[in-house]
Amino acid sequence: QVQLVESGGGLVQAGGSLRLSCALSRRIFSANTMGWYRQAPGKQRELVAVIISGGSTNYADSVKGRFTISKDNAKNTVYLQMNSLKPEDTAVYYCNLVTRLGDDYWGQGTQVTVSS
Repeated sequence: QVQLVESGGGLVQAGGSLRLSCALSRRIFSANTMGWYRQAPGKQRELVAVIISGGSTNYADSVKGRFTISKDNAKNTVYLQMNSLKPEDTAVYYCNLVTRLGDDYWGQGTQVTVSS
């Protein structure tokens, strides 16, 4: 079992920046995919960014050029650097881990609110 704990959310003005962190309770040695998803009120959860164990990344079109996903294997932590934030980025952001065996884990979510 793995626990994911997000932090770093908050209230920021449009144009500002936030960095989200997702700490894993233990190291995952097998190949895996980690991602950040978000869910705004009344909308479905959507993918924001993913990073696979080899380091390749992929982003939703809406955040390309503004958000960066990265990881620190030594700290068992994944980050989401969010720059040039817009009011439409307001959502609860969730961290996700999918292991090579198909186990799927989610964090509890962290609120990001961008004021105009």
